[in-house]
Order: sequence, then C-alpha cells, then structure tokens
Amino acid sequence: MLIDPKTAEKATVEKVLRLQWWTDKLLTFTTTRPPGYSFAAGQYARLGLRDANGLVWRAYSMVSSPGQEFLEFYGVLVPNGLFTTQMKALKEGDGVLVEKQCYGFMTPDRFTDGEDLWMIATGTGVGPFISMLREPYVWEKFRNLILVHGVRHADEFPYRDELASYCREAPFGTNAPLRLVRSVTRDERPAPDSLTLNGRVTTLFENGALEKAADLPVTEAASRFMMCGNPEMIDDMRKLLHGRGMRPVRRALPGHFVTENYW
Repeated sequence: MLIDPKTAEKATVEKVLRLQWWTDKLLTFTTTRPPGYSFAAGQYARLGLRDANGLVWRAYSMVSSPGQEFLEFYGVLVPNGLFTTQMKALKEGDGVLVEKQCYGFMTPDRFTDGEDLWMIATGTGVGPFISMLREPYVWEKFRNLILVHGVRHADEFPYRDELASYCREAPFGTNAPLRLVRSVTRDERPAPDSLTLNGRVTTLFENGALEKAADLPVTEAASRFMMCGNPEMIDDMRKLLHGRGMRPVRRALPGHFVTENYW
C-alpha cells in the first residue's frame, strides 16, 4: 500500500498476518506491530483502508495484549459499510494503515479501589476485555472478574476456548476467578456450552439475573464496572448504576464505572 508523505507522518502500513472468521460477518484479524507502538489494554487504534475514493478510517479496539508482538482486532461487517467492504476483501499479506497514536481512557488502572470488576460488553465491544484478560494486571488487582457479553445469536460469541480456559484456571499464577455470563436476545434457546441467558444485558442487570448468574452481589463498596458496546446499552447501564448510588470515574474523583463508546 502506497501512502503520501502526510499520511506517513501519522500512520504506518502494517501487514495482515492472519484472518479468522467466527461467522460470515464476524472476524478477527492480526497485523504486524509498528516498532515502538505502545498501548494499554482497553485502548483502541484508528485503522485505515483504501477504497476507490481514498482512505477510510475507523476505530478498532486492540484485542491483543500490550505484551504481544502483533496487533489483533475483532470486527463486524456492516452491510455496505465503507470500511468493512474493504475489510471483507482483506487477505494475508495485505496492508492496513495503523495510526501511530492510540486512543481511549477505558483502562482498568482508572480504578483506585474496588474488589470485583464487572466487564459489560455487547457485540464487538468484548474486544478490549479480551485484551485485559490477556495480561496480569486485572487478575492481580481484583478479587473477582465477571465478563458479561450480550449478542443477538449464540453463534456470535468469539474466543470460546480461550475464555473457557480462564474460567477453569486463572492465568499468570493468580487466584481471581473469572465468571463468564453470556446473553442472547434473538435465539429462543441459549447456547448449551456455557451459562447463557435470554434477554438484553440491561434488563438482566435490572432484574437481578446477572448477579444471580454470576453468584456475586453488586455493591457500591466492592463493584466496579467497565462498559463497551452499543451506545443504548451504555446509556441505560449508566442510569441503572446511578440508581444504585454509583458514579463515573473522573480525572480527580474516584468512581464506580468507566465506559467506551466509539460508534
């Protein structure tokens, strides 16, 4: 991929190393990592692909951990999307632009206290939480880890084997258990291979089903929340958490939840 000098000032061309299709619309792709590229688990990159009219840029969370030698991203094909139309045609060896600067403030070090980390995701919003689970920090910082992932259909849950291994045994020599709760909104029957509920994540939180499934109560003192995914889910979760006496983390004020929304 040839780029002009102005673009080269802010981005590098990285090579696609691997593509994995989870469904006909969901895929993971890995690329080479630019020399000196630094990010924290939970942050996102801006990626660029060329179409007939020029470069198209989109934000994608890093799924790889900061310690891995490659970059990994998880995405969904949007019908007639300018970026994903080009992404669908990607092959190993193709070039992808990666901006030199990374973005985002949804990182677990934002919390100064708390014992239980609830990671609430819908759709491809699970990506940054995979990155967090791939490094020691959250396993060492929190007593319990709870990953809640909501999708439309049961075949849209990625990283099944990896997450199952974390549920069986905490990595990095740590003891914090991972409790995995999944929910589907369109399928009448949940997936048989995991704890999977029916309904929207926010409804399941409001009626207590998430706490029951995780076998862990939400408390103002112990529970900390990170949310990534559908903007409507994030807005609703904010309201529900406010209703339980919780507040967002601010720069100079400790809080109970942080969010990421790059739709």
